[in-house]
Amino acid sequence: MARIRKDDLVKIIAGAKKGTTGKVLAVDTKKNTVLIEGVGVKHRHVKPSQLNPTGGHKDIHVPMDISKVALVVDEKTSKTSRVGLVKNADGKKTRVAKSMKNKEIK
Repeated sequence: MARIRKDDLVKIIAGAKKGTTGKVLAVDTKKNTVLIEGVGVKHRHVKPSQLNPTGGHKDIHVPMDISKVALVVDEKTSKTSRVGLVKNADGKKTRVAKSMKNKEIK
């Protein structure tokens, strides 16, 4: 089970964009990377084709390492927390916020 999932609100805790928050667009568990909305947008030059005769450039999202982001637990104060996994009585795993004394996430 992934600790950070699609549509989670995360805060960047390391790197040039440190302190910015954004929504997770996609998670790649094999490469341990995430795509964050509005962060890491680069331009890709496009060759002219029949569909796009003038060519030009398009914006693409560049993946960021998952270790550089933390899950935002409280949206008002943008407080972050590490994420743990705990088994329920049913035997299913649920995500919990470590900083809030194992409070269940969603």
